[in-house]
Amino acid sequence: MTIRVARGPLLVMALSVLLGLVLAVPSKAADRDRLEAFLDVTGFGVALDSLTLSAAEAPKMLGMQASDFGSDWEKVANDVFDTDEMRNTALDILSQTLSDKGLAHAAGFYASDLGQRLVAVENAAHMVEDDSAKREDGEDRVAEMIRAGDERLEVLKELNAAVDQSDTAVRAIQEVQVRFLMAASHAGVLDRSIDEQSLRALLKEGEDELRIELKAGALANAAHTYADISTEDLAAYRDALEHPLMQRVYELMNAVQFEIMASRYERLAARMADLHPGQEL
Repeated sequence: MTIRVARGPLLVMALSVLLGLVLAVPSKAADRDRLEAFLDVTGFGVALDSLTLSAAEAPKMLGMQASDFGSDWEKVANDVFDTDEMRNTALDILSQTLSDKGLAHAAGFYASDLGQRLVAVENAAHMVEDDSAKREDGEDRVAEMIRAGDERLEVLKELNAAVDQSDTAVRAIQEVQVRFLMAASHAGVLDRSIDEQSLRALLKEGEDELRIELKAGALANAAHTYADISTEDLAAYRDALEHPLMQRVYELMNAVQFEIMASRYERLAARMADLHPGQEL
């Protein structure tokens, strides 16, 4: 259950957090073959693949539409968010940061019957192109749980808290916005330049609202994703996620996922400067 990448002007871990994790190299990092298996058994590989879908939101972050960047937009976006490249980057970082002990603990849980059932529904949720129907279904389920006083709602909240205990998602979103918008400004995609300090101050003003929106979105997403998983099994999942070793693994996975997304957005900004309506590369 990596943090779901919100499609829209949202997400991604600050680079400073990732660097701190990378510098704290375990005494024995996992080998690459085992890491590739780790991506599959945990569903983290699919979570990385789904970042490709987020590229569609880049023009909206600039107040523009995909059509403003010509008929070759989709090809360029898919090229920048290449799934093989993103997976290789993840493997490179995890090979230096994820310990054998952490890998074995997380893989052991996700290889279980419950773990594989969870991965199946998470993988399906990651690859939904249109989030609107999923969000609406999740919100309806949350509303019904509130009306019924269903204890399942609290379990879902605790699940979400377990994968983001230090409230990194808000900082992540702010960082990816800054990095993307500054890259777009430097590349000449925007009509005027952006002052980074002013941009950060503006984002800071909306921090509380963003935090509320993130929590609401994450809750709706969880309600939809785990609709067919029993409350008892979700409680077991929550307990597994709260284990210190799993916390460390998730800290790493989220940092990797978010840094990859931020760096891909920066690359995309540079490519967008060469795209215009009616132009193909």
